[in-house]
Amino acid sequence: MKIDDPFVQAEKDTGKVPNQKELEKELSEYLSKKYGSRIKIVSPFVFPRPGEDRTEQTPVGFGPDREGKFNMLPEDLEEYLDSYVVKQSEAKSVLATKICTHFNRIKHTAPRNSGRKSSRVGMIKNNVLMIGPTGVGKTYIVKLIAEKLGVPFVKGDATKFSETGYVGGDVEDLVRDLVYEAGEDIALAENGIIYVDEIDKIASARNIIGHDVSRTGVQRALLKPMEETDVDLKVPHDPISQIQAIEQYRKTGKKEKQVVNTRNILFIMSGAFGDLAQIIKKRLQKQGLGFEAKVTPAEVPWEILKEVTAQDLIEFGFESEFVGRLPVIVVFDELTKPDLVEILNNPNNPIIISKRLDFRSYGIDIAFETDAIEKIAEMAAAQKTGARGLVSVIEKVLIPFEKRLPSTGLKRFLVTLDVVTDPEAELRKLLAAPHEQAVRDRYDRARERELQEIESYILARAGELAARSGLRISEERTKVIAALYFETLSDINSAVEAFMDMVSEIRDEEAQWHEKLEVGLELDDGAVDEIILQAIASGQEVGPLAFQLAKRLEYGLKLVRDRSDTARFTLTREAVTDMEGFINDLIKRTYSRSCPSGQAESLEGTESPGKAARDRAADFEEDRDEP
Repeated sequence: MKIDDPFVQAEKDTGKVPNQKELEKELSEYLSKKYGSRIKIVSPFVFPRPGEDRTEQTPVGFGPDREGKFNMLPEDLEEYLDSYVVKQSEAKSVLATKICTHFNRIKHTAPRNSGRKSSRVGMIKNNVLMIGPTGVGKTYIVKLIAEKLGVPFVKGDATKFSETGYVGGDVEDLVRDLVYEAGEDIALAENGIIYVDEIDKIASARNIIGHDVSRTGVQRALLKPMEETDVDLKVPHDPISQIQAIEQYRKTGKKEKQVVNTRNILFIMSGAFGDLAQIIKKRLQKQGLGFEAKVTPAEVPWEILKEVTAQDLIEFGFESEFVGRLPVIVVFDELTKPDLVEILNNPNNPIIISKRLDFRSYGIDIAFETDAIEKIAEMAAAQKTGARGLVSVIEKVLIPFEKRLPSTGLKRFLVTLDVVTDPEAELRKLLAAPHEQAVRDRYDRARERELQEIESYILARAGELAARSGLRISEERTKVIAALYFETLSDINSAVEAFMDMVSEIRDEEAQWHEKLEVGLELDDGAVDEIILQAIASGQEVGPLAFQLAKRLEYGLKLVRDRSDTARFTLTREAVTDMEGFINDLIKRTYSRSCPSGQAESLEGTESPGKAARDRAADFEEDRDEP
């Protein structure tokens, strides 16, 4: 058998053994081609001396601060979810409560158990089972929670796992993936979230005799990780873990077993559970609760799932031990047409934001009329696939425009009811008269309506956003944040963060003015907001833009300073929007207080002080532009 060994080949080609750097380079390239980027060579190769302990200490903790200082409260997390997820009030409430309790309990018990094994035998972990039809936001809500909490998160599909791991994947591979997501930080991974979707697909079939071995085997394989077990990072069927173990030995000189304990890992399962409603209905009819025996509707209402019990899940096909490890059951609501309209109108929804990004990548801004939103929701509701239906409807409607409009040079596109109902005909009309004034006016009205809705949304959450940002969110500032929202094409929270960053940049620049300018200057909130608006419109950086403003006003303000006792000036919004008027008014008021009336009157008709200040500013700009 021929073996292609790059190191043997290198020796044959050069006639000498490669040095350490060449060996590292060739080994890295070989492993990268074979196993991808997860394998890396640690340089230099260090073999510890006997008795020398080089084991790295992994910091204990979780979350963004990496010190276990988890301080999220259930109401805070629920409020965060409310800004992204439409409906699902009960689901958001239960998930926010139990997940916050899970991590706060870890924080509470970690210091007491530091350095020793927990003695709390039989403690119940708040693993969650989510039941809901497709497209209601089950995966979306879990991702939002993991991102907000700052914990590592992995998602897997139950249908891809087998009991042994030789066919499909091993359920313990999810734990190993969690370590990878945590940047190989085992302590951080031990406080992560594992999300398993399509869990209903591993329920044993009820139409076969005996046990459905393949499915119940996966259930049993999940039992220990869901409670508490040690998962070995090195497994025989995974070459990557084998090589990582070798690297660990090269670094430490010790053959040690690396394991991940699942005691604090939260497991969240979800599935559609299509036939579960019939099982619950049958049970309720037998008990004479909720349904009369004679009433047999063709379609069972989804709300009946909220009556689910552990026994119903066992009859569905789950092992009793498996159901027992999922003490928290959350049932999601079906989404109706009004819910889908609300999703599309929610400024944080990723569906509309994604389409704005698609068209913005070609330099095209897109707006939606109210009738178009209503029609899209109606068409999606008919598909019975929840929010996923919204995505498919919007894509079907807009793909012809996404293909054709980038070639036309059109910069603005309005989605109307006619566009949704007959996209091909509307595309032909638009191409025939792309710059028609009536169409442009209609677009402007739609964009103005969208802006007003965004401003109202921000204003309604001003208290929450102010607490998060530490800034006062006034009615004027909602306009700035709304402008940033459309400029950055992100959600409201990201727009607020961008606003905070720009305010900080301006304030940092302002703090340096005492060294750069001959007069003392400061900006009030109105001036800061106006500078940010001008930066958005012009594409400039806010810090340099603020300095340019101050430099243009410097000469006129020096005149005022020399005529008065004022040593420091506060620039208002008017100073940014009308510099000449601001300076003229300030100088006239100063001169009228310090000069006799006749001298003050003699100022009229002479060269405007504001104009003189502007001329000096122009000289400054010319000097600054010279190489």
